[in-house]
Parts: sequence; structure tokens; C-alpha cells
Amino acid sequence: MTAKDVLRGLLRTNDYVIKAYLADLSDEEILQRPGPGANPIAWQMGHLIQSEQSLLNYLTAVSGIELPAGWADQHSAAAAAKDPAGGYRSKAEYLDAYKKSRDNILKILDAYPDSLLDTATEGRMKDFAPTHGAVLSLIANHPMMHAGQIATLRRRLGKPVVI
Repeated sequence: MTAKDVLRGLLRTNDYVIKAYLADLSDEEILQRPGPGANPIAWQMGHLIQSEQSLLNYLTAVSGIELPAGWADQHSAAAAAKDPAGGYRSKAEYLDAYKKSRDNILKILDAYPDSLLDTATEGRMKDFAPTHGAVLSLIANHPMMHAGQIATLRRRLGKPVVI
């Protein structure tokens, strides 16, 4: 098993979890906050997608997907603080953009030279994700940093346990 095989496995597993947690949530339910001070699930999905595009800037000669106009502002910290939550996209739009972003990540991973995975990361990511391989691992795992909030909302809404 190679490093890329591990990263592909992380991407598949984490994508499965996110999609399973979102499957039976409505557009109205993803506007809810899992708890006081937490960001709405819609914002979190937009943030995950936006973050992937930003993190790709730390890699060599790759590019992200084009997001609709206003996406970054819609998923900024200021937008997350609005109460009640609103102005977000539909679950279908988030899942479509998420799939496009993750498909792009897999394409990048397949083409990325193994020799660059150990390249040192520069800028503000250097301590958190010190190599290009670590950036790709962060991209793969970032959804799991938010999955617990989706699971918490599911419990509060009385949804069934899916995993």
C-alpha cells in the first residue's frame, strides 16, 4: 500500500460518512445549528468545499474547482455568525459542489508526483501540515472535523443512527 492508497482510502471513508449523515436531512434542517455557538450545517459544508480550494494553493501546479460567485462571502466567519441562519444553498447544491471538489482532489492525487509528497509546506500551513502529503491528508480528513456536529444535529432531530 502506498501513501496515495492511504489518502484515497481516507477520502472514500470520510466522504461516505458525510454523505450518510446528510442523506435524510432537509434543506431546512441543514440551516440549524447543532448547538449554541456552532455553525449551521449548510455553512459547514460550504466551508469544507471552500477550504479544499484554498488548501490546494499549498501544492505544486494544481488548481481547484470554480465555485459560484459569492461562495467565499456566503461561507465566511461573518456569515456563520448570522442568526437566524439564512442565505445558504440547498443540500443538493452542497452535495454537487462537494462531489466536484472531491473528484478534483482524486484527480490531483492520481497525477501528483510521489516525489513531491515530502516537499515542505510554506506559509501558515507549515506547522499544521508540514508537507504536501500532509496537506492532502488534511483535505481528506477535514470533513471528519465537522462530522461530529452533523451527528449531534441528527440526534437532536431524532434521526436514526446511520453509522
